[in-house]
Amino acid sequence: MNRACFTENSNLHENNDMRVPSDHIKTNYLRMTRLTLITIFIFSVLVSMAQDYTKLTAAFSDSYAKEKSGMYGEAASALKTLYDANSYEINLRLGWLTYLQGQFSESMGYYNKAIDLMPYAIEPRLGVVLPASSLGNWDMVISQYNKILAIDPNNTVTLYRSGLISYDKKDYKQAYQYFEKVVNLYPFDYQSVLMLAWTNYKLGKTREAKILFNKALLYYPEDASAKEGLGLIK
Repeated sequence: MNRACFTENSNLHENNDMRVPSDHIKTNYLRMTRLTLITIFIFSVLVSMAQDYTKLTAAFSDSYAKEKSGMYGEAASALKTLYDANSYEINLRLGWLTYLQGQFSESMGYYNKAIDLMPYAIEPRLGVVLPASSLGNWDMVISQYNKILAIDPNNTVTLYRSGLISYDKKDYKQAYQYFEKVVNLYPFDYQSVLMLAWTNYKLGKTREAKILFNKALLYYPEDASAKEGLGLIK
């Protein structure tokens, strides 16, 4: 009885020992198959991406060459053949090329797509103001400049342009704030120093204006605008 039980139990253990390796081999096989398929998929994706970037690089190169020759329409067409609405670079580039063609509404569309894709990028916002200003949409220009300064408060290009807009609107107090900030950042920037001089003059600050006009002449000794400003100050 005991022997029978022992024999039965021995067979049971033997059967279990045979099943465990079988399940283990099956599991390993499935795992290796899955890893192989994943590897093949990743490799195919990388190959496809490499091919796409090769085509895209060639298209951008062709686009630059055509732009240099003044063939703006052909330069844009080189990229439109590979257009991807989710490509920041293509939308940014097409925004510029369509602007050069005078297609201002289309240009704004591309630039706005680039802004949507990269909301914190400065360059598409500086780009979109070009067609916007050409269309006389100054509200949009000012709005974009304000958004740029919210992202980058020391963006001197935007500060200077915002100063020009305020100066043109005869809002000299606001213009002063923009120009003063640029000059504090770049004390020997000729254009900003000159505009701050004129702004001070418009605000009746002739002593400050005189100093700044003279500083502008250090940069451009024969500058007519600075000399005109000094001639108005007695």
